[in-house]
Amino acid sequence: MGEEHPAEGDGDAGASVQQMELTAGAMSWEAANKLAAVTARAAGAPTALIHLTDGDHLRLAGGAGLPDGWKRIGHVPVSSGLAGIILGSGEPLIVTDTAADVRVPAGAPISAVAGRAYAGFPIRDPQGTLVGVCAVLDYQVRQWTDEELAGVREGAQACTAFVAEQQARQQADQQRRFLDALLASLQAGVTACDAQGRLVLANDLAVQWAGESSPPADLKQWAARQHLADAEGRPLPAHAVPLLRALAGEQLRDVEITVRNPGQRRTVLRTDAQPITGADGERLGAVVVAQDVTDQRRAARFRDVEFAVAEALAHASSVQQAGSRVLEAICSTLHWPYAELWLVDEQAQALMPSAHYAADHVEAGELSPQPQPGDMLTGAAWRTGKPIWIGDIDAAPGNSAAPGLHLRTGLAIPVPSGGRVLAVLSFFADVVEDPADSLIALLSGTAAHVGEFLERRRAEELALALARTKDEYLVLVGHELRTPLTSISGCADFLLTAEPAVLLADAPELLEIIARNSRTVLHIVDELLDLTGLDSGHTIIACEPVDLAAAVRSAAATAAPAAESAGVEMGLQLAAEPVVIGDHGRLQQVIGHLIANAIAHGQTGDQVSVTVTQPAPTVAEVTVTDTGIGIPAEERHRLFSRFYRSSRTRERRIPGAGLGLVLSRAIIERHHGTIQLNPDTGAATSVTVRLPTDRCEPQRPSPGAGTTL
Repeated sequence: MGEEHPAEGDGDAGASVQQMELTAGAMSWEAANKLAAVTARAAGAPTALIHLTDGDHLRLAGGAGLPDGWKRIGHVPVSSGLAGIILGSGEPLIVTDTAADVRVPAGAPISAVAGRAYAGFPIRDPQGTLVGVCAVLDYQVRQWTDEELAGVREGAQACTAFVAEQQARQQADQQRRFLDALLASLQAGVTACDAQGRLVLANDLAVQWAGESSPPADLKQWAARQHLADAEGRPLPAHAVPLLRALAGEQLRDVEITVRNPGQRRTVLRTDAQPITGADGERLGAVVVAQDVTDQRRAARFRDVEFAVAEALAHASSVQQAGSRVLEAICSTLHWPYAELWLVDEQAQALMPSAHYAADHVEAGELSPQPQPGDMLTGAAWRTGKPIWIGDIDAAPGNSAAPGLHLRTGLAIPVPSGGRVLAVLSFFADVVEDPADSLIALLSGTAAHVGEFLERRRAEELALALARTKDEYLVLVGHELRTPLTSISGCADFLLTAEPAVLLADAPELLEIIARNSRTVLHIVDELLDLTGLDSGHTIIACEPVDLAAAVRSAAATAAPAAESAGVEMGLQLAAEPVVIGDHGRLQQVIGHLIANAIAHGQTGDQVSVTVTQPAPTVAEVTVTDTGIGIPAEERHRLFSRFYRSSRTRERRIPGAGLGLVLSRAIIERHHGTIQLNPDTGAATSVTVRLPTDRCEPQRPSPGAGTTL
């Protein structure tokens, strides 16, 4: 018989059945109940039933006037009841008395409810296929009138209309499900709007790119919230969004836009869009289809980067120029706002700024502080010799990136050469980027090219320096040595040939000239030998604690008579008294030379200032500043060249061979420090010596080395 059917008006069970969509016609329980009630009234019957086929079984789709305790006829074979007779013949079945009618099968469900009279008509779908039965029954023997039977017939016909409507809905639902499945399976984002600009469709990929789980219905509102840019990276106004352009009547092909939603990777989309029109030409809406071409565009940009970098390195005349061009080529191609090139100073064990690139919206003052080895990005790449990627650079501990840029991604690439790091390239993006292996490989290759350039420039500079040194040695021999030797030779010849009386009168002055010029030649030779020993590593540098302030006081005291004689005022500013590890005599030699040089280039009323500071626990600095004649701007880069003497030095006939600063630099570099000319501040000349306080690596002469100087 089937399971118990809830009585009409029962609670949750009845509601669940009403909400259920039925097969074989897909008429809803609620609609079938209402139609059954109309049929019952038309036939004047207490009960009306609507059965629908479900394969070889029958399902009660709806009813009216069902008695309490009615047993639901669920999935029962078609042949078991009167409805099966109608479905088998395709003709109406009218029964006046079920107890006396031989057509009623034994055990038919109608017997269970004491039904005595029955009238049923077939239900057909729009194609004429039998899909069910509409019937009425009475619990007494009854002669059905033509008018009553007409009511049942009309009820069956009405069921046909309902079935057609439900089939259409079911078909539309199936089509929508197929469409949803198709859109979900596409490797493309699809978005559509109606004629009023309301979003009516957006598949999962389009929603994902939009960065919103439930986009608003209003298209303009949605477009205004998107972070969209055109192919050149310019912000895209709402009216230029492809879907709105299509709604305005345009047909677009291969239009590229960039989606840059906060917290998401930058996505490049290639879009096609077109308006949707009806048969009468009326604008119904618009649709846009977008494909993710980020990887293809990145590959194309990578090729552009490689070409631009090669061009930059091929035509650069200096490291700074090459660095600026390389950074600009990479950042402008990859749409990154900021980048830096840091050169490694191996002697000072520090990173020195060489070049940087900043996009238009980055202020020039927003530059990084000098990174230390413990820095999580640039310093880490320097320390490890490996690329370092940080997904959210703002939140990274030890971040030394440009402040105020709200950076999201940082990438530092070491520039290698022969197992050591020559420089570090640091890049910063203001959106989240994926740590793509291809990107790191590209920039690592770029770094290798930069390393080759640095080594090539270094070799070229060494070759030029060697050639310049040869020329300078010739100048030295031809002028700095020949002049005093000529004086010595001339005086000696005069002494050898002079008359006794003349010899007695002029000998003291001539001997003084010989002695003075001999000391000049000896000093030049000593400096050359000393410089050669330092450059070759044969000269031993002591490794012991040195009170740097005490060395400055001692050097100043030695230079005090010369300052007083020249009318130059000398002052000491010892802001700190650091202790460094090194050679006290050599460090005092450097400081003494800087002070003596400053005094020699001054005149009455000028000032020489010597300051000692300790800017960091492991760094000490000595700065010597004078207000003397200064150095011409076009000659400043040659200050530490061998035998260099500025034009102003030569004009004032200040003695020297141009080896003092070169020798000083060699001594400081052996202490793992740096010596540099500070930026031009007018007539003043300022030189700073920077020394580590915790490093000392004494070097011994190799076997067979000459005498230690």
